[in-house]
Amino acid sequence: MYARNLKLKNRESKYYKTIRLRFYAELNHFLPANLQQTSFDYSFPGPITIKEVIESMKVPLSEVDLILVDSKPVDFNYPVNDFDYISVFPVFEQFDISETSRLRKTPLRSSRFILDSHLGKLAKYLRMSGFDTLYENNYSDDAIRTIASQQSRIILTRDRDLLSSRQVTHGYYIRNINSKEQLLEVFIKFDLYSQINPLSRCLICNSNLSPIDKKDLAEDIDEETKKIFNEFYQCPSCNKIYWKGSHYDRMMNFLQSLKR
Repeated sequence: MYARNLKLKNRESKYYKTIRLRFYAELNHFLPANLQQTSFDYSFPGPITIKEVIESMKVPLSEVDLILVDSKPVDFNYPVNDFDYISVFPVFEQFDISETSRLRKTPLRSSRFILDSHLGKLAKYLRMSGFDTLYENNYSDDAIRTIASQQSRIILTRDRDLLSSRQVTHGYYIRNINSKEQLLEVFIKFDLYSQINPLSRCLICNSNLSPIDKKDLAEDIDEETKKIFNEFYQCPSCNKIYWKGSHYDRMMNFLQSLKR
């Protein structure tokens, strides 16, 4: 049994207790290099909860969905004991682990997002793919958390501190720097492929597009475009007009490349 074989490390006094920790999958991204993809000892001097342990390791609670202590599920309030073997798993948005006693309510399946100021291009790509995506480059952290909570949105961010709040229940730290790779990362993380619906949402203001008859098009659409194309869509909020031209073909090729 682990408790019998544990080699205690870094005890500063006889009053310290030690547990064994292991973080899985993408949670390792938040750990120092020497602690990634391995189990390690964690010593503490007094009463402490697993929530406090995870926070001390700089891992956002919003990215944790399952905690096992000696193979048994526990919640964030679990009081850590000497010799515990604790496994911490990331959010399983695309899997049903309810029978294993997850830490949050049912996963979000509507796939609605809100992004911080670092992810403007990603916001455009998500809208291009048909996903309800809120983005403003002047959103404050508090505003993002509040909107996400009120509207059941998933927070996407490059700022770890934004996720370090009890108010955040569904959030994800984007690892990639390149915006196209970020989109692929989000597609894989939340299993979005079946929900792609291009040319359904305005790239500028996120509103749902509505079909519009040619004869009702504004005069700023040139006659040649009207002759070539038959399907047009308009944003009811900003009045921007969309049609299935070369930009649409590039969009579809890009989305198909992500599927591949």
